[in-house]
Amino acid sequence: MKPDLRTKLKQRILTGDGAMGTYLYQMGFPVGVSYEELNMTRPDVIEGVHRRYYEAGARVIETNTFSANLVKLSKYGLEPDMEAINRAGVRIAKAAAGEDAYVVGAVGSIRAGKLKDVRTSEVSQAFERQLDALLAEGVDGILFETFYDFDEMRLALGLARKLTQLPVICQFAVQDVGRTQDGTGLLDAFTLLKDEGADVVGFNCRSGPNGIMRAVESISGPVELPLSIFPNAGIPDYVDGKYKYSAGPEYFAETALQFADRGARIIGGCCGTTPEHIAAMAKALKDYVPLSGATAVAIADSPEAEVIVIGAEPAEVVKNASGERADTPTISEPSLLDTVKVRHTVIVELDPPRDLDITKFMAGAAAIKACGADAITMADNSLAVTRMSNLALAALVKDRIGLRPLVHIACRDRNLIGTQSHLMGLDALGIDHVLAVTGDPARFGDLPDSSSVYDLTSFEMIRMTKQLNDGIAFSGKPLKQKARFVVGAAFNPNVKHLDKAVQRLEKKIASGADYIMTQPVYDPALIEKIADATKHLSVPLFLGVMPLASGRNAEYLHNEVPGIQLSDEVRKRMAGLEGAAGRAEGVRISQELLDTTIRHFKGIYFMTPFMFYEMAVELTDYVWAKTGMQKR
Repeated sequence: MKPDLRTKLKQRILTGDGAMGTYLYQMGFPVGVSYEELNMTRPDVIEGVHRRYYEAGARVIETNTFSANLVKLSKYGLEPDMEAINRAGVRIAKAAAGEDAYVVGAVGSIRAGKLKDVRTSEVSQAFERQLDALLAEGVDGILFETFYDFDEMRLALGLARKLTQLPVICQFAVQDVGRTQDGTGLLDAFTLLKDEGADVVGFNCRSGPNGIMRAVESISGPVELPLSIFPNAGIPDYVDGKYKYSAGPEYFAETALQFADRGARIIGGCCGTTPEHIAAMAKALKDYVPLSGATAVAIADSPEAEVIVIGAEPAEVVKNASGERADTPTISEPSLLDTVKVRHTVIVELDPPRDLDITKFMAGAAAIKACGADAITMADNSLAVTRMSNLALAALVKDRIGLRPLVHIACRDRNLIGTQSHLMGLDALGIDHVLAVTGDPARFGDLPDSSSVYDLTSFEMIRMTKQLNDGIAFSGKPLKQKARFVVGAAFNPNVKHLDKAVQRLEKKIASGADYIMTQPVYDPALIEKIADATKHLSVPLFLGVMPLASGRNAEYLHNEVPGIQLSDEVRKRMAGLEGAAGRAEGVRISQELLDTTIRHFKGIYFMTPFMFYEMAVELTDYVWAKTGMQKR
């Protein structure tokens, strides 16, 4: 007879299993159906997934019951089958796992996202009925996972403790390091949960290993419970209607050891992970001996947490005699298409803020203007994380700073009506340079229950935007005047088959793209290949360069962010570097990349990491020095 899970965790680290939902999706089961219903209709499939995880080394197996509560099942008319679905989920997991594995009943959040308006009494009933079914079938413990709010977790834990003394694991999904979505500090949350009967606390979903590592390291003191960690396989990419994850098994093996060093005693995977990820982690953790006690150690040297202090108001902000802001003249400079034909042209990307304070953003925009950059570009809620409207910021930058804005427009957030309306507003403001992008899926951002629209593909977005230039609305109705949009397309050259990527790019140009902006490139040899592969194109290409901020930043980009790959040499040079030393080396690497880029491309596109706009300014100055140009 195996020991209680609590006892086992004092002896060794247990490897958890990986994703169920995304794994079923990869197997061909469509989204928009209840994967939990498969416990009844396709138990062979579910058992097969569990068995693959067990054979890979998982010894904590989650039942396929994450959304098997009355509220979530009501979407599919499955409320009458709630008990049967949960009990079947436990039987299937037990049948697949060996005697040395622990089968835990998975219970997901009910109020997350769109369901915050569900009454507390309804939530309580749903949790209690689901827990009754799981416990009746003989689970080894309960796992509350992907909870956003502390209050809901506390409610669920209280119900569990009234029903059982089995081990209970409480996992949050967090976006902002240091707190839950409803504002409770992580240390306070974990301490209160311990006092109310939790046996293990931790994190899952929402981000890959890097994001969860930052959450662990943001905890302001020791956590007197074992930690449970289940990261996603990085950020998903949405390509040709399919979700793809970038973080591989080797990276998960490395980060598993780092989590173990910080007090994790159950380490598995969430969205995008597979049996291969679990096998790699199980192998890495096989001989790991945990220290006595389990505490999360705060190591607050994350580059994203660093702050730049702005000592003076940007010189480029014009004021009138009363000391109030005054509008600068309308930009009358030539299009980027004109400048890039005759000289090197620099675009700098600066992320819109995630809050209501634009002080630092405007200071960065002014610094970018002062160094002579040709345009500032702003993403459209990149990584599906909610940020301030880039349309509003573009108007402010144009009017206050006098710098050309280049606005990204994602297919994800607006339907056809909203997209045309958005473009018409941009035209009215005189903002005529845009970049059409697909947009990262909403389900993996900070509001995961929001909808991803995708009425348009990026190809169609380009074509329809150019249609406005002909004075024709999306509906085909004539407009009273013509728009003046210069439309860009995105290009990821960090792929195995560059020729196929270029063929896709040719289709975007055929749809009407006027220029190309690439993902960042970190290999001079690849820059040479891109130059050769795209030399026949009829539109200019702006080669992406993003300076690295630290060694951890480098590993995160390489392993978790789709469309970015670092060379082994770059990763080796950045390894272990943090803070100012990391940024300095990141700038040196970028300067070396620029030496190659400048020879082949007149268009250069800098992406600013973590609002360290001084790095982009330094690199822009480097371009002007290398090309013999003065600041404009």
